[in-house]
Order: sequence, then C-alpha cells, then structure tokens
Amino acid sequence: MELPKFILGDNTDLPNAIFVIHTEYPRFIINLEDDEVEWFEDFTMEDEKELESEAEGLIEAATAFYDREVSRYED
Repeated sequence: MELPKFILGDNTDLPNAIFVIHTEYPRFIINLEDDEVEWFEDFTMEDEKELESEAEGLIEAATAFYDREVSRYED
C-alpha cells in the first residue's frame, strides 16, 4: 500500500485538536491547535542538527496540506 505523504486525523476526546500525520521520514504528527509536534523517530545528535533546519519546512508543508484539504471541502 502506498501512503500519502500527509494524512488528516481527529479524535473526539480532543475536539479542538487538528492532527496532520507525516508518513515519510522523519515521521511525525502535529497538532495544529497548539503546534505541538510528536516525532516517531529516534534521532542521534547529528540527526537533530539536520532536523532543526528541516523541521520548519516540514511543519509549513503540513500546515499548507491542511489548508489545501479544508479549501477542497469548502468548494
């Protein structure tokens, strides 16, 4: 099965949360309500330095994905 790069998620236990799941390396889930990110990978110190520069772009891409999906529902 081929997964999309991003997936939307929600949970009725957290009704205000909007989750975007990034399925490619580095895998993470972001709650757009508070921008909290949970990484599914274990990183070395070297990885963390690279991740710092890459994380901002990944989070912006996740937000853009959400905006695009919501606009498609509105149409």
